[in-house]
Amino acid sequence: MPMTQPIPGSTARPTRSVVIDVFLTFLRIGVTAFGGPAAHIAMMRHELVERRKWIDEQHFLDLLGATNLIPGPNSSEMAMHIGFVRAGVWGLLAGGIAFVAPAMLIVLALAWMYVEYGTTPAAEWLMYGIKPVIIPLVLVALWSLGQKAVKGRLTAVIGITVLLLYFARINFVLLLIGGGMAVMLAQNAARLRGRLLLPLPLLGSGLAIPAASVTAPAAGYSLLKLALIFLKIGALLYGSGYVLFAFMHADLVENNHWLTEQQLVDAIAIGQMTPGPLSTSATFVGYLLDGVPGALIATVAIYLPAFVIVAISNPLIPRIRRSVWAGSFLDGVNVAALGLMAAVTWELARAAFPDLYTLAVGAAAAVLVVFFRPSSVWIVLFGGAMGLLSAAV
Repeated sequence: MPMTQPIPGSTARPTRSVVIDVFLTFLRIGVTAFGGPAAHIAMMRHELVERRKWIDEQHFLDLLGATNLIPGPNSSEMAMHIGFVRAGVWGLLAGGIAFVAPAMLIVLALAWMYVEYGTTPAAEWLMYGIKPVIIPLVLVALWSLGQKAVKGRLTAVIGITVLLLYFARINFVLLLIGGGMAVMLAQNAARLRGRLLLPLPLLGSGLAIPAASVTAPAAGYSLLKLALIFLKIGALLYGSGYVLFAFMHADLVENNHWLTEQQLVDAIAIGQMTPGPLSTSATFVGYLLDGVPGALIATVAIYLPAFVIVAISNPLIPRIRRSVWAGSFLDGVNVAALGLMAAVTWELARAAFPDLYTLAVGAAAAVLVVFFRPSSVWIVLFGGAMGLLSAAV
């Protein structure tokens, strides 16, 4: 059993074994974290809340809500947050680096093959088997987290409303803020009477307006400019891989002409094909532009803002939960985030079950997850084996 976690904000120093445990745990998750942020969150919940009991369900929900309010790659920030809770600053570094490293190294290898041979190896069989086994993990996570997040009729209505508005293509940051505000105002209506000023917790850290590109179209390439571009992207990135695609397209294709349209499409495709966060597409881009130094610079730059933001925000989350106003706002954000996660899961499921074979694989995985509760690593390996089997017959 894992050692008791240090209390956030305490002066207790985590032992080296706890930090190593954080690193190895997130390394295992990072190697098998296929399926995008919703799948990553489900895997972390399965491993760290249900099996290892590092944190409880409510704390996990609060961290999830916080990552949705700040810029940066959500699943990577969850790894950093949970690492911080488990082992302080060293845990933050261990969790974040271990979760990102496998994807970065795989992308780096694929980038080398792309440059050497002009293409990347196909892995359709792998994803064909893995996609359907991810869905049961996500559904179990949604059910369990939903039991904590839905605290009455109001939060249930907010979650369903956010789910429906997602398909109306409403900006997801507005949905999160709106969900938080609705619950906060409804639960504190009595406190509003006679007040002229309304505190708005978290809004200052929850919104960021993407700035215009600071680079000029005719400017020459340099490692420093590459680092600044990806620092900007990491500090302003909200939303899905399509948002990342838009940022990189503006700076790297349109403004600086460092990449072609096809190279950028290939970079995003590689990020989706490998485990871990899609933001490791930055590794691919950096390698195309300047080999291994470019890959390392781009990767560090896009993730550095997340490490800083998590280090600053993590100690504040327990205080936010204790505040009447901020706690109810966080309740609204949590249920809105689950509504968004449910919407994304629907889209993932439509792509994951194209035929009867994948339905059978998904059903088998559901039985394993619900009745036997193995490590999510084994679930993903089972999916990969089923995909390989389908390619062999």
